[in-house]
Amino acid sequence: MTRQRLMIAALLITAIGVFFLSGAHHWFTLETLKAYQSDFQTAFNQYPWQVAGAFFAVYVVMTALSLPGATLLTLLGGALFGLGWGLLIISFASTMGATLAFLLSRFLFRNPIEKRFPRQFAAVNRGVERDGALYLFTLRLVPVFPFFMINLIMGLTRIKTVTFYWVSQVAMLPGTAIYVNAGGQLGDLESLGGVLSPTLITSFLLLAIFPWIARRIVLLVQQRKTYKGFTRPAYFDYDIVVIGGGSAGLVTSYIASAVQAKVALVEKHKMGGDCLNTGCVPSKALIRAARAAHEIRSAHRFGVTASEPEIDFAKVMGHVKQAISDIEPHDSVERYRGLGVEVYQKHAKLTSPWEVQVGDKTLTARHIVLATGARPRVPSLPGIESAPVLTSENLWSLTELPKRLVVLGGGAIGCELSQSFARLGSQVTLVEGLSQLLSREDQEVGELAESTLADEGVMVMTGAKALEVFNEDGGYQLAVEHHDERKLLPFDYLLVSVGRQANVEGLGLEALGITTTQAGTLELNERLQTRLPNIWACGDLVGPYQLTHAAAHQAWHAAVNALFGELKSFTVDYRYMPAVTYTQPEVARVGLNEKEAKAQGIAFEITRYAMSESDRAIAEGATQGFIKVLTMPGKDKILGATIVAENAGEWLGEFTIAMKHGLGLNKLLGTIHPYPTLGEAAKATAGVWKNAHKPERVLALLKRYFNWRRGDKD
Repeated sequence: MTRQRLMIAALLITAIGVFFLSGAHHWFTLETLKAYQSDFQTAFNQYPWQVAGAFFAVYVVMTALSLPGATLLTLLGGALFGLGWGLLIISFASTMGATLAFLLSRFLFRNPIEKRFPRQFAAVNRGVERDGALYLFTLRLVPVFPFFMINLIMGLTRIKTVTFYWVSQVAMLPGTAIYVNAGGQLGDLESLGGVLSPTLITSFLLLAIFPWIARRIVLLVQQRKTYKGFTRPAYFDYDIVVIGGGSAGLVTSYIASAVQAKVALVEKHKMGGDCLNTGCVPSKALIRAARAAHEIRSAHRFGVTASEPEIDFAKVMGHVKQAISDIEPHDSVERYRGLGVEVYQKHAKLTSPWEVQVGDKTLTARHIVLATGARPRVPSLPGIESAPVLTSENLWSLTELPKRLVVLGGGAIGCELSQSFARLGSQVTLVEGLSQLLSREDQEVGELAESTLADEGVMVMTGAKALEVFNEDGGYQLAVEHHDERKLLPFDYLLVSVGRQANVEGLGLEALGITTTQAGTLELNERLQTRLPNIWACGDLVGPYQLTHAAAHQAWHAAVNALFGELKSFTVDYRYMPAVTYTQPEVARVGLNEKEAKAQGIAFEITRYAMSESDRAIAEGATQGFIKVLTMPGKDKILGATIVAENAGEWLGEFTIAMKHGLGLNKLLGTIHPYPTLGEAAKATAGVWKNAHKPERVLALLKRYFNWRRGDKD
């Protein structure tokens, strides 16, 4: 394919070169056409079909090669053939030539450019898929835009060829008619600028705007159909009603109230949602307590002698509850009421697109934002309903440390809690159905996580299928199939961490026709709208990331799009979404990893830096792990970064900022980092990349230069 591209490109360059070197371009001036108009007319009168066919062929070739002169040929066609036949011949010739130019651009340039700028073109193609025909129609209607540039640029997109053809055929017709008609007075024309008057250009602009106005009218008609059967209130109590007081709902309410919108927040349970009460906060408090126990056990590495730590699990859980209590005021009813948000602590149900039933009261709002979160998914294993099952929700009610704990699921939560409970003294078995832990990460990351947990006493079983739970002789056991063998795993508690399911029940969504995806999350567009344009959603209810910061990111879009979407709306951009697994060492990533890049067919280079090379890591005895950065081949542009290291989540932000603002590894290398820090490893990684891309020729010349300066004849 590359050879074919080169051959065709060479032929095109040769043809264009011949056109200019032969002086053929001098024929395509208004003065030349006027001087030879009578000769052309005589030839046409004598050989009409031959001249018309030759004219058609030349026009197609000129347009296909994007050569200058198509406008003048159009005038000549009008002079020779008249308005009727001239319009017919030139309309089809111009469209065929434009389509050939389009196809040449697509064949020669689309794949290389898409590979170089994959994410940018993915966004462009999404827009083209949605509105490509309308964009093209608008551009074609306005003669101000060079048609040959439109042909070449549209060839880089994924608009269908048949769509390009028929839209071009229709949209170029008015402009073609103007020029063909002007050709009838070719002898009187003083310049090409005389064809298009300011009034005519303004008319074309208005004509181009018309499709957008028509589209708006169509959208209004569609909305009327969507809302058919519902009565819109004449007056609204609120600008926004937010259902759910977790991370997504709180951020939505905060933003809306900050811009002086009238906001109601409805939360039936605890303010702060999962993050504060059952997720981020309690889990990190538990992880820290477990880490303290691990530090005592491993203190001998630093010459410090310590006995086996005594674990008072009740006090550990007291520390967890204290952490929740200390952070609780940030998410409290009192704080949000102080911000101007009216908070209702009741169950909410939608009764119409603008009405929410809250207890015995009905709230009306121009927009409704759903942020009801998700809950742990419990698999339907035989016997599990009668077993002592823990999830991230009820785990925090434990008062005694489980002696034997089986963890089902080797994702982030499963790995974090397995390590923590093992460090606190539980006998932990971790069961994962896939072939590696942390299955979204690269294989080497999963392998390092597995070896770390195994070294700390966790029995890890990957590729194991859970079969059933049963109680035998007063003890609970989980039956699994592992390496084609049935094995029994005794436990006191079964901790389930196999994913989460969206909270969509009891909201009245079915009556409104709001549907869910196969994953159970709400069906939304890229702006977070449901099928009812004034009902929005964000957070774990939506996916694809069930992360607190992802929920906040979506919440900004939901709030801004709801309040200001009629003026300007924003699609959600997940390209720079960081994520951290809080094991020790931590696993932190932003952007693509190797597994995802290969799956998407994106070309990349890998730069690695081992934490065993970091001075600070060596000093702290934290040399496990590595940094792995994906860049564009031959370029320093960062496609993604994975850090497996101590406190990796704390310095992942440097790569996130770099990717967000288009800063490459050269910029990181040129930034002063404090020494000695773990974060300095980011700069060291950039140094590894730079060393692999040294300008060898320049260095060879420098070597010869310095030899000369020293007087070294060798």
